[in-house]
Amino acid sequence: MDSIVCYGYESDGEMEECSEDDTLELDDLELVDPIVDPVGIGHSRGQEEDYRFEVLTGQQIHQHMLECIREVNEVFQNPATITRILLSHFKWDKEKLMQRYFDGDLDKLFSECHVINPNRKSQTSCLSNTRSSAKDMPCHICYLNYPNSSFTGLECGHKFCMQCWGEYLTAKIMEEGMEQSISCPAHRCDILVDDNTVMRLIKDSNVKLKYQHIITNSFVECNRLLTWCPAPDCHHVIKVEYPDAKNVKCKCGREFCFSCGENDHDPVKCTMLRKWIKKCNDDSETSNWISANTKECPKCNVTIEKNGGCNHMVCRKRSCSYQFCWICMGPWERHLNCNSYNEDAMAEKDAQQRSSEALKRYLFYYDRYMNHMRSLRFEQKLYAEVEQKMEEMQKQNIPWIEVQFLKDAVDALGRCRQTLMLTYAFAFYLEKNNQSIIFENNQADMENATEVLSGYLERDISQDSLQDMKQKVQDKYRYCESRKSMLLQHVHEGYEKNQWEYREA
Repeated sequence: MDSIVCYGYESDGEMEECSEDDTLELDDLELVDPIVDPVGIGHSRGQEEDYRFEVLTGQQIHQHMLECIREVNEVFQNPATITRILLSHFKWDKEKLMQRYFDGDLDKLFSECHVINPNRKSQTSCLSNTRSSAKDMPCHICYLNYPNSSFTGLECGHKFCMQCWGEYLTAKIMEEGMEQSISCPAHRCDILVDDNTVMRLIKDSNVKLKYQHIITNSFVECNRLLTWCPAPDCHHVIKVEYPDAKNVKCKCGREFCFSCGENDHDPVKCTMLRKWIKKCNDDSETSNWISANTKECPKCNVTIEKNGGCNHMVCRKRSCSYQFCWICMGPWERHLNCNSYNEDAMAEKDAQQRSSEALKRYLFYYDRYMNHMRSLRFEQKLYAEVEQKMEEMQKQNIPWIEVQFLKDAVDALGRCRQTLMLTYAFAFYLEKNNQSIIFENNQADMENATEVLSGYLERDISQDSLQDMKQKVQDKYRYCESRKSMLLQHVHEGYEKNQWEYREA
């Protein structure tokens, strides 16, 4: 009967073992469909209805992993721990593994996965028989003599004493965080240590739990259909039918892009968002400012910023004090004029002007991006203020349903702010064309409506003005949502039809 390590799972942030003997009999395993909780099944808001996702708990992840191993193992008829190593090598892509497995060259496949083909007899039996005849043998790690019963090894034939094995595996797991890539300690041997061997040789329960945790985490990290929820202290996993840059929502309430793990960033693609965030965090813009507003002394190369209108420059570095013309960078003592065209000098000036314009353009979009980000943070406080208003109105015998529109409006305002913030990152990379002009018009319309809605919600709404404000707020937030949908629809159509032209940033 084949068995496999019972990998631990997380429950409320704590690792738990699945059985006392650390193994689970596959033949006796009652497989559980990981989709057991209807609440965990969802559709991404605003996306195609066929993009389904499921929220899995730690125990469901564990069962899902065992099910994947069993499905493949029923076809291969290999030891389950070997099957897990094969699946890990192919990033848990069962179809890709099976295709390679039945291509015919099994020796090459097992060699690439760094395991011994279990269907072939190795020469380890001869080596074992030779060693068994000796009463005491030296361990090739610690060089101490032990009886033959104190040695163990892998199918590659390399054997070492139990103590050295335990210390080696513990160091790999606890210090290096390695799991399926733990190879045989013998020099130049790349055969991987199977899970049953690891669990048999390690005695410390904490090390076992760490190993189990790493295996489970590796299953999620390598599987293109799974991803951890990025929310702090959340241990749920999102499972999708196919990987895509679509929004998913965890049970903890965190909504994020499945592809990159960032918050909802429509209409910006994942790659563009990464470029924009890197640009905003990078010091390269400081360098652009220096390039646009400073020059280097032609003699000592120290950076000089012009602080007056006179073009007669004197380097302030005491050991230099070089005098030169700011316009042509020539020495001042031989300077008559620089009104004649100089190819090299004008090329440098043009480059400086281009750098200055590029910086101004970047700051234009960056300022508006950050302004909406700050507004979004302020409006998180507005949410608490609106809740307080709603509670006060309830105390005045106003039904909750009558003031529910305030919460809906704040939610809509937050979504619109988030989208507007990201439209400026998108616009920064766009070349001007007819489509970009339509996009900017949609952006401006949505932005104006959002500001009006924000102004409505910041007003002091009294019982007397409730009905009048209710109609205005409802009309405006619905209009904002419709403009948001129109803007995003236009951007998506541009993606599908390749209508967007991008500029080098």
